[in-house]
Amino acid sequence: MLRMSGALTGKLWPREPSARYDGYGCQVFMLEKLKRFIRYWYLRLVRIQASPHNIALGLAAGVFVGLLPVLPFQTVIAIALAFVVRGSKIAAALGTWVSNPLNWVPVYMMFYYVGRAVVPFDVPPFNPSQLEMAEMIEMGWKFFTVMMVGGLVVATPSAVFSYFIALKGVQAYRTRRQARLSRDPAAPNVAAGADAPKDPGE
Repeated sequence: MLRMSGALTGKLWPREPSARYDGYGCQVFMLEKLKRFIRYWYLRLVRIQASPHNIALGLAAGVFVGLLPVLPFQTVIAIALAFVVRGSKIAAALGTWVSNPLNWVPVYMMFYYVGRAVVPFDVPPFNPSQLEMAEMIEMGWKFFTVMMVGGLVVATPSAVFSYFIALKGVQAYRTRRQARLSRDPAAPNVAAGADAPKDPGE
């Protein structure tokens, strides 16, 4: 899973022409790329053909699972959870990228220290080269319990917060789009999801 991180990140990160940047120019370039990346996935989210509640619920499910130490099963578990709670499966898959190859190490380190503060187990030190679920279980069930407890402490409020943010964001986006459509009937009906991916099962 970790060996595939570069390829996965390349697929999710918007493509740019190759160029060399130094110093301040490089910082500006990376900031602009990050802004485009966020906007790209924001638009993917709000254009899903589902109700704002279902999108927000799916995203919350994805964020919840994405903040649990269950690599490499995050997406599968998130989609299954979205199915159970009747949320958007596409939004759930997107939500898992709250943790990704760029931040796995600091996020999992946070799980470790939060878990140790809650569960007073004597466990081995955190190893940034062992982030997959099977590797952590091999380090002992106490270690995995500490990681899971830390993940739950972080994931639960994050999922609740992401639900309300996504709900308001989707509603606001569709309200703005509908207002534009009322002024310009010839504009494409993105608010209704005309060019959006349809979420199976919604």
